[in-house]
Amino acid sequence: MSYRWAIAGTGSIAHQFAAALGHLPDAELVAVGSRRQRTADEFGDAHGIPPGRRYGSYERLAADDGVDVVYVASPHSHHHSHTLLFLRAGRGVLCEKPFAVDAEQAAEMVATARAQGQFLMEAMWSRFLPAYVKIRELVAAGTIGTVLAVEGDFGFPLPVDPTHRVFDLAQGGGALLDLGVYPISLASMLLGEPAQVAAFGQLGSTGVDEHIAVLTSYRDGGAVAVAKASLRASLACTGRIAGSAGSIELPAFMHCPEELVVRGRSGTERLSLPAASDSADGSNPEPGGTDVPARQGDGDRSGGGLHHQVRHVQSRLRAGHLDSDVMPLEESVSVMRTLDAARAQIGLRYPII
Repeated sequence: MSYRWAIAGTGSIAHQFAAALGHLPDAELVAVGSRRQRTADEFGDAHGIPPGRRYGSYERLAADDGVDVVYVASPHSHHHSHTLLFLRAGRGVLCEKPFAVDAEQAAEMVATARAQGQFLMEAMWSRFLPAYVKIRELVAAGTIGTVLAVEGDFGFPLPVDPTHRVFDLAQGGGALLDLGVYPISLASMLLGEPAQVAAFGQLGSTGVDEHIAVLTSYRDGGAVAVAKASLRASLACTGRIAGSAGSIELPAFMHCPEELVVRGRSGTERLSLPAASDSADGSNPEPGGTDVPARQGDGDRSGGGLHHQVRHVQSRLRAGHLDSDVMPLEESVSVMRTLDAARAQIGLRYPII
């Protein structure tokens, strides 16, 4: 069975996602929606979408009955409203991270998906990359013992531009939701929801957080995690998982590492796990599923590895599931609660949209 995808939004991540769909023979990009007809047409020209299915409004896209799943790639501020729009129109949704701007919105998205009987997942693409799959395998096997600390940071200086979405409070801008969500999601994947959250940060001239650190602690085992994000400083953009018997290092960039450095009782091992390509034999092993032949060769890096999450979505749909067991909806809401707690401590509030 082939799945018919549409993309809501025409920014850079939407273009990458369109390229990623080309890796899968059972995924077809059939439609696009945008705020303006011009941008929808330009996107359609770039990715071979028929003229009649390039929509200058999201409402028109939602009315297209020839769509199975919509990838929501609009600004953070619209993830909630657009997801609800497509779910209520009878479409499955893969919503770009962060899932929403707060936990209340996220919970409503989950409740609506369940009420409508539609698939929904947060597009936390890191979870599905070969390196992150391997991290879960290593931790489950006890290779580094009990996880006691998770560290991660992501940041680089950007010139302040009030018109750019990351500096626009009304669009859910700021370092935390755009960049910090990655190390916080990594900690969530390994440790669950924290018992305590402490945050320290600086708000910039446009009101968004430009520099922030979040410390979380966990009841079970006394583990801790540290996440840093910045629009002002060049951070290492690496991650590290420390356990009672070893560690796993995620070289830059920690949200899409090409390799892992594993240090354990038996020594140090460097594992090559390219994010964008599939296995060397051309197959695409889906954790817990079956291998699906790749459309393009192992050397093709278009889409940056976004196709792994697409394969997972289709695998879950094919098996009759309406959510993910790798990025569960409950966890997406939990991560938003952690982000909410961090924002509250630094006085960051988004306008009601």
